[in-house]
Amino acid sequence: MRLGAHIGTSKGLVEAVRQGREIGCEAIQIFSKSPQMWAGPPIAPDAAAAFREAATAAPALATAIHHGYLINLGSPKAFMLRRSRTAFLDEIRRAELLGVDGLIFHPGAHLGSGPEAGLRTIAESLQGVLEAVPEGKVRLLLENAAGQGTALCSSLEELRTVLNAVDAPERLGVTLDTCHLFAAGTDLRTEEGYGAFRDRVETLLGRGTVRAFHLNDAKAELGSHRDRHENIGKGAIGLAGFGPLVRDPRWQEVPGYLETPLDERGYERYTEDLAALRSLRGTAVEPRTDSPRRTPRTRRSASPKT
Repeated sequence: MRLGAHIGTSKGLVEAVRQGREIGCEAIQIFSKSPQMWAGPPIAPDAAAAFREAATAAPALATAIHHGYLINLGSPKAFMLRRSRTAFLDEIRRAELLGVDGLIFHPGAHLGSGPEAGLRTIAESLQGVLEAVPEGKVRLLLENAAGQGTALCSSLEELRTVLNAVDAPERLGVTLDTCHLFAAGTDLRTEEGYGAFRDRVETLLGRGTVRAFHLNDAKAELGSHRDRHENIGKGAIGLAGFGPLVRDPRWQEVPGYLETPLDERGYERYTEDLAALRSLRGTAVEPRTDSPRRTPRTRRSASPKT
């Protein structure tokens, strides 16, 4: 797996690439604008060109944009749905300009309309934006949810339902978040549990559909449906729980982006998490077979909540 992290762009797009390389990233994920805004300032063509050049300089980084938090492609509310589709189309065009490999997004929430209606609306949203950008090269990557509230796609089955309903399989894919998987009830902590998960991925999604991972430990227990990220090895999944995933040759060229908590030490926390994950690549670490103790509370995360 190509290990990396979500890097901020407050100091510029090229600086994000430099910071990612400095801490040893093989992949970087960014926001192309503030995630709390419907629209952001245009990206200057020269800034986009500089980002593309920096990211593809040897050794090339895998790159992704994570969409803004306000968008809900499954909303039953007409005004919100129109606004979400417009904003998502803008995200796609920004991603195309920057030349990233993938645009990672939360599919949406049904807000009471029901899962069937919500999934259908998400598929219709995706069909529409893809038709609006017919020559697009950036893969749109649905991210699995933790199962909180009415959020959709916490299961592989719901992800497959959306993928099947969109007539553009070559332009879609999936990002799997380890914290969200764990919160939704998938136990990765044993070889047996990981093997069952891997087989379900290949059966329901297909290996080539998984184009990225979010590598996050979990503050909450298995099946909690709580989206609370923790640093690698510090949460309920535990360090060994990432071993089978990181070592699996199926994902050798697939990027894995950290979205773990940061504090006053900044990206030093990412450096520690990357080192922990790299230690698993060639080190046999016995998977946990017991239920871990509840982890203590930590200070609020400064990293992206994605």
